[in-house]
Amino acid sequence: MSNKALRILIADPDHAHRIVLERLLNQLGYFRIVPVSHVHELLKLVEYGSEPFDLVLINAGLANGALDLQDFAAYSPQVCHGLVYNAQPVGLSPVPVTRRSSVHLSQAPLPDLVSLKRLMTQVDPLASESLQPWERPLRQGHGR
Repeated sequence: MSNKALRILIADPDHAHRIVLERLLNQLGYFRIVPVSHVHELLKLVEYGSEPFDLVLINAGLANGALDLQDFAAYSPQVCHGLVYNAQPVGLSPVPVTRRSSVHLSQAPLPDLVSLKRLMTQVDPLASESLQPWERPLRQGHGR
């Protein structure tokens, strides 16, 4: 089961990528999705939104290096969780550990259904209820 009230923003300059991600999220039960194609749309929606986005999926190429998207997702009070995909490998991020857990980086050109399903178990606690036992993330401190 998924929380159908979650707000999700997809920011990718490629129309086909936005469609693919939206359909994958629909398959997982999420329908409150806003797709944008330009960095200025992303900034406006996040900055002036009346309520925070539960998840923001951002193609790293969207800002063409003009904006540190990882820091943007980590420090914006209007972003609860973020995934920056198509990211180039870099050294350690200056993002503090307390915020780093809510922002994920992926070198994959586009997240697939499996990676989105895994991500949603962190974003949406209801999502992990529908997973099979072998799909559920391991929880620290609950060993036998």
